[in-house]
Amino acid sequence: MQKCNLAVDIGASSGRVLAGFLKDGQLQLDEIHRFENKMENQNGHLCWNIDKLYEEVKLGIKQSVEKGFNPISIGVDTWAVDFVLLDEQKNRLTDAVAYRDHRTDGIMEEIFSFIDQKEIYKQTGIQFQPFNTIYQLYALKKEDPMIFDQAHYFLMIPDYLHFLLTGKLSNEYTNATTTQLLNAESEDWNSEFLENLGIPKHLFQPPMKPLQTLGPIREELKEELGVDLQVILPGTHDTASAVMSVPATETIYISSGTWSLMGVEHEKPISSEEAFSYNFTNEGGVHHNIRFLKNIMGLWMIQEVKREYQDKYSFQDFVDLAYKETQFDSTVDVNDARFLSPKSMIEAIQSYCKETNQLEPKTPGELAVCIFNSLVESYHAAAKQIEELTNKSYPSIHIIGGGSKNNFMNEKLAAKSGKEVYTGPTEATGIGNLIAQLIATNEVESVEQSKEIIRESFTISKF
Repeated sequence: MQKCNLAVDIGASSGRVLAGFLKDGQLQLDEIHRFENKMENQNGHLCWNIDKLYEEVKLGIKQSVEKGFNPISIGVDTWAVDFVLLDEQKNRLTDAVAYRDHRTDGIMEEIFSFIDQKEIYKQTGIQFQPFNTIYQLYALKKEDPMIFDQAHYFLMIPDYLHFLLTGKLSNEYTNATTTQLLNAESEDWNSEFLENLGIPKHLFQPPMKPLQTLGPIREELKEELGVDLQVILPGTHDTASAVMSVPATETIYISSGTWSLMGVEHEKPISSEEAFSYNFTNEGGVHHNIRFLKNIMGLWMIQEVKREYQDKYSFQDFVDLAYKETQFDSTVDVNDARFLSPKSMIEAIQSYCKETNQLEPKTPGELAVCIFNSLVESYHAAAKQIEELTNKSYPSIHIIGGGSKNNFMNEKLAAKSGKEVYTGPTEATGIGNLIAQLIATNEVESVEQSKEIIRESFTISKF
């Protein structure tokens, strides 16, 4: 049986279980199991079906064994900010409410009335998004004040899946930084903010750094799944894992998927007035560094347009259609709040164009070119801000993740920015998850070696 590591990578629309192993100095991947993930209405909120996700993880482990693999470790990464609370018996108290739910509407501004906004940024270094965990927790407290009398443990989504696998409680560091509740300097939970919010600090575990072994899976799972494997913490925030797969240093990266995360790896947080005004974030990296980046709305917009057309067009179809509509030049601010969770993305785009005295996109091709050009404009602006804030010039932009396959945007960005644009690998997050496990088990010695392995293992294109 082929020894391997398993990466569980769950995004906002799908999840996958990947087997990875080194062979002749190259990282080999085998997609074991792919499954759907979507928000569902539960108890009046948009939620993730966390129990189903756990069953899919177990199914992926089973199928890896059935395919002839001998998995020795596993790690889970997901999107950031969302969480569940457990009671004293470690049973789940709350639904896994999704960040696009409207429970946080107006909450951020309410908190600013008693915690200074600039002080939040100064202490956490995290950009302001209305769905950050800090605002979700306060919204939950307003909705159900008694819940915190019963709650004993706070776990983010991958923390909870790791708990179900091992029975061990942990709050992994890279994801914990996204809550806007971690002090950037001490790298521990911010007692002052939690007290001001009325959230008990005892709910939180000391942040645990990635590249550590959490422990073996539970005994009953060993019997059920027919395998004995260790749970190793990758960067459980999917962007932290994705950035691990950038096969270069001294470059601006874009982790391109539902969201576009654009930034650089940096030694220390940058929490200056300018960084605050540009709304940049300082998230924890896997190797005790900082991912200094900006959240950009990303391909969520075209995903929603695709859904509204009842999946009549593939993502590649939209790229092809965009090439035919290059004369259409209306653009939108992709970070406008109206695009976060609209009833109709098409109507939201059209209304923005109408309000700004631009032509409204009517056809699938016009909508696609509007979205893609708007994203390129946003990337170009963010790249200039990154160079200003770091006082450094970067010769290239490296795009990883599924969005790296969009050659229309790749070509436009290279032309707009005047920088070399590199793309790949596409399975960036799963690869970064696996690399973390290989480093933790000493099969890969260093970050430098991991980047060389990635360059040798996957196709990297240049524009």
